[in-house]
Amino acid sequence: MINLPDMNRLKIFYFVYKLGSSVAASRQLNLTQPAVSQQLKKLEEELKTLLFVRMHKQLAPTSAAIHLYNLIAPLIDRLAGEIEAIRLPHDRPAGKLRIGAPREFGKEYLPRFCHRFRTIYPDVTFELKLKEAVPLLSMLQKGELDFALVDVYYEPGELPGFPLIFSMEPLLREEMMLVSSRDYYDREINGDHRWAQLVGKDFVTDEDDPSILDLWFRHHFNKLPESLSVVMTLDTHEALLNSLRLGMGMGVATAHLIWKEIEQGDLVPITTAKKNMVNMISLVQLLDKIPTLTEKVFREFLLQEVQQHEVTGWFQCISD
Repeated sequence: MINLPDMNRLKIFYFVYKLGSSVAASRQLNLTQPAVSQQLKKLEEELKTLLFVRMHKQLAPTSAAIHLYNLIAPLIDRLAGEIEAIRLPHDRPAGKLRIGAPREFGKEYLPRFCHRFRTIYPDVTFELKLKEAVPLLSMLQKGELDFALVDVYYEPGELPGFPLIFSMEPLLREEMMLVSSRDYYDREINGDHRWAQLVGKDFVTDEDDPSILDLWFRHHFNKLPESLSVVMTLDTHEALLNSLRLGMGMGVATAHLIWKEIEQGDLVPITTAKKNMVNMISLVQLLDKIPTLTEKVFREFLLQEVQQHEVTGWFQCISD
């Protein structure tokens, strides 16, 4: 028979280690501080090793404590989550949904959908991760997300192939436009939208690499530029728009987010004979995962919301 340490003492050790204080742990566990210290001492006797050393009024973990914490922390963390799930109702949506989305869509629209869903199903909570497509798909593959809404750029009438481990459901599309400030346009472009005129100018992008700019040139001119002068790379679409307004160069922006500024003449679209490039946002899940009731209901809700509430004329459902 395996002699395991007392589980209650392991729980107390977990909180002392995590909070770095027996006083803080006693508050968390609704115990007295002497009771916590006594249980820690008994655990050390059980394990025949020292777990903490007091240094400058703080508890410093020994190497044995670090080893023990790394062993039990995943178990206790998972147990806490599973116990919470066991307590949830099973006849209606409940629990946490972990959803990943592109930064701008996630910031602008996804919270609205989540809020409306919670007005119907108040037992559901959300954890949103706003990142680019590749990190989101990686998190989905590792089981860190229940859904991922990802950007997919495609030529009209084409759908790109996706890895076989994912199911992809086209959700909505948004038009993408190359724009600049009025001042930059008048100074550098002045109505000349030819390849030779555009490719040598300055650009800004909110992507980790200038691939979206390459896609714009491929879409409109059927060829890729050898190199582009990218004068600034930013990590949010809002920062991109600010740099465009300042006249730092040209950039590909989401049309429905800048349409008012285009109408007012503050931002100028650089167009060609072709229609605007389209970004498709797709709902992606692991192909072999059995969805929970909450996931099923939210998926149907999201599809209905997108179909019933076109955000603007530039932001359309795939089914239209």
